Amino acid sequence: MDRFLQIFRHFWKYFINVMIAFDQLVNTLFGGYPDETISAECYRKSQEKGHYFYKALKFILDVCLSPIKQNHCEQAYISEVYRKQLPPNYRH
Repeated sequence: MDRFLQIFRHFWKYFINVMIAFDQLVNTLFGGYPDETISAECYRKSQEKGHYFYKALKFILDVCLSPIKQNHCEQAYISEVYRKQLPPNYRH
């Protein structure tokens, strides 16, 4: 059973990394920064004056993802700021 859990955790981490890469690709295709997720961009731009589209999208993402994580977009932004998605030797 322990071996199964180890394999599952490894697969889950791989799956999450692929989803983040896909998220960043989609964000880039729509004109965002290449190393930023859609959620992080929504939070960042929703803090600026205007940008009602991003405020609405942030609200939608936060509501849809609330069962998984509260304040998803803000947490994604904080993760980007502190470079938590990078290997430790790339973080400042």
